Amino acid sequence: MSASPDATAAADWRRPLRYLWRFPFLALHVLVGLPITLLLINPLCARIRFRGEPLDQFVIRVWSGGLVRVFGFRVRRFGTPLPGAALFVANHVSWIDICLMHSQRMMGFVAKAEIASWPLLGWIVSRGSTIYHHRGSNDSLHGVMHQMVLRLQSGQAVGVFPEGRTTRGDAISVFHARIFQPAVVANVPAQPVALKYGAGGNAQTIVAFGAKESFFANFLRLLGEPSRVAEVHFLEPVAPSEDGRRRVADTCRERIIAAMSL
Repeated sequence: MSASPDATAAADWRRPLRYLWRFPFLALHVLVGLPITLLLINPLCARIRFRGEPLDQFVIRVWSGGLVRVFGFRVRRFGTPLPGAALFVANHVSWIDICLMHSQRMMGFVAKAEIASWPLLGWIVSRGSTIYHHRGSNDSLHGVMHQMVLRLQSGQAVGVFPEGRTTRGDAISVFHARIFQPAVVANVPAQPVALKYGAGGNAQTIVAFGAKESFFANFLRLLGEPSRVAEVHFLEPVAPSEDGRRRVADTCRERIIAAMSL
């Protein structure tokens, strides 16, 4: 198990130097790259194909990949994301998971409603076709499920974190089966995705939120972390099953756990 985030940060004398050169790159990425990206997210660009995908989706992927790189992550992809309608299912470590996934494949995420109020990221995520869910509200959940089915049936991709919340990074929690129901209803496959930070996933607990750590605190801490690899493993898809959502959920979880142990 890796060291705790607080202990790692305290022992790292190079952290101020990383802030010194990463802050300017972050400012450039936000103040210049973000307006250009937002300008290109429009109905016209959605109809223009560029490198095999709509131009608006391409620029979102490029901007997301750039943000991940500003934070010192070198992205390595294994496997191929499914084209068209698919439910992408990943383990959830931190807020940067969304940017990492978006750097590889455009998808509308299902996320907690609180993210919409996060500085900068909330605005960006909202522009990325995010479906927000108010925890504890059955009406909200029913609305989320309905939107997921409509998007999948229209050929779009949806991304979910079936653990329901971020974890400490040292284990994969139980997957909530209900979030898989739209894939069963729309008759589309679910593709499990394993997100690994650091060599062999040895930085999972460092990237994860610390105890009572806010989004802003985690954001600043990650900005000063050493450069690391971030692996995105697109695993074998799971077909919608007559056995129901529970079997799909368990199979996705098993494949992600297996990939994390490699």
